[in-house]
Amino acid sequence: MASEAKATRKIPFFKATIGEEEIASVVETLKSGWLTTGPKVKTFESKFAEFVGTEHAVAVNSATAGLHLSLESLGIGPGDEVLVPTMTFAATAEVVIHLGANPILVDCKPDNLNICVDNMRLKRTAKTKAIIPVHYGGHACQMNEIHEFAKQHTLAVIEDAAHAFPAKYEERKIGSLSDVTCFSFYANKTITTGEGGMCTTNDAELAARIRQMSLHGLSRSAWNRFSAKGSWYYEIEAPGYKYNMADTAAAIGIGQLEKAENFLVQRTRVAERYTEGLKDVEEIELLDVSKNVQHSWHLFVIKLKLESLTIDRSDFIVKLNESGIGTSVHYTPLHLHPLYQKQYGYQESDLPNASQVFQQIISLPIFASMTNEDVDYVVQMIKRIVSDHKKP
Repeated sequence: MASEAKATRKIPFFKATIGEEEIASVVETLKSGWLTTGPKVKTFESKFAEFVGTEHAVAVNSATAGLHLSLESLGIGPGDEVLVPTMTFAATAEVVIHLGANPILVDCKPDNLNICVDNMRLKRTAKTKAIIPVHYGGHACQMNEIHEFAKQHTLAVIEDAAHAFPAKYEERKIGSLSDVTCFSFYANKTITTGEGGMCTTNDAELAARIRQMSLHGLSRSAWNRFSAKGSWYYEIEAPGYKYNMADTAAAIGIGQLEKAENFLVQRTRVAERYTEGLKDVEEIELLDVSKNVQHSWHLFVIKLKLESLTIDRSDFIVKLNESGIGTSVHYTPLHLHPLYQKQYGYQESDLPNASQVFQQIISLPIFASMTNEDVDYVVQMIKRIVSDHKKP
């Protein structure tokens, strides 16, 4: 059966859903002659701010850029420390290093892989200036506890919401809760612009600084400079970056934003079908979902109970791939990478929860256009691999 399945079914890890509306919007933009930051970006920012319920939204060319700009706007610099979860992608911590500050890695909760608030409390020092919680997979972190801790110690909170659109924490949309929130529209995210990101905030001064620094620190945005009402004149007020979003990307984002709620419904359907299909597989553990969150389901992650299997995670992935099923691993914890071990002295034992779950986790395919038959096939193959390799 496995060889037959391999010949008849191929399920990618992710597939973006791009419709005729997005294509038409890009064509319209190309024909307009305005390809860089312009009216489409302004529209996208306005609609996104309204969607998440925040005062300001600034479009950028990646979530990485957004995190970098957010930290800079909050004055993070050399000698400062920023609390960062080890269970995240490289970008979350590397932007701290770019500003001359030190990322202080925090362990994860084993039940949902979000930042462990208790461990976070232990890592704070007098040099700590900010926290970057990451909503792992689209499950919101314990934001009430994080905000209470931040307020107690006068720390800024920059949410890495690359996975968390559209997600909620206690009925409030992610993007409206903290000093700044950064979203990703990379190709495999819940909505996409190909490459792109968004910073949201209720602080007008932070928004203005992020916007200014996203385009070389100029006194006027490209929109003001090059529109019919604008001027050729500008002044450089700070050493900024080239992080602005192009109208061609925003043209895709506007269409994707209109479909975001429907995409969420479809990903939730996939997640619920996975949950139902795998709940009785004793060799598999599913991540917990708190009752006070709306999960965005960017990722669906399982944990292998390796003590019950004769194969490890790598072999399990190979067998899924041989059956035509695309997978990934999110993530190799930062403290296990050479950079953090050589430069900061981290060891595997320093963050035991993340070190342990890293050996167990597999991200399964999940995307809006995934069919029930696709989900059932993945479940079937997982059960077959488990059955073939369970310990007696």
